[in-house]
Amino acid sequence: MKKILSLTIFCICAGMASAQYGTVNAILDRLEARRGINQDLKDVNIDDAKFVLIKDFDDHTERSFIIIKGNLATYVEMFDDKKTGESSSNVFSGDVVRTEHNLISLRADKLEGEKIALPVTKTLLMTKQKKILYLVDVNTKDRWVEESALTKK
Repeated sequence: MKKILSLTIFCICAGMASAQYGTVNAILDRLEARRGINQDLKDVNIDDAKFVLIKDFDDHTERSFIIIKGNLATYVEMFDDKKTGESSSNVFSGDVVRTEHNLISLRADKLEGEKIALPVTKTLLMTKQKKILYLVDVNTKDRWVEESALTKK
């Protein structure tokens, strides 16, 4: 009788532990997806992709764009002064390298067609959340969103 009761209790505990494992595993999968870890984005094509970053400050607004065409990239910075209403921009061009671990390295060594001494470099981690593609700057944690996600209705 004790053996049957012990076996029954053991089976119930094993079933409960299995259910808890499944729940914990699902939570960890969601957290990893949110952080961009262990995502298989090798099949995602970023050729002709445009990513946008907008920062709003008290006195000005910064809009930045990254346009990727093959292994070439264009990085555009636009500054809008809120007091005067004037806009200015910098257009950098260079190359981009994508690794198999969802990392994108951008090196823009030309400013409006002329070589510059210190290139603008960005190291970005490609992630996907809720079917929207993001580039997360590894150094500053800025999140660049794909422009097509902004224009969807």
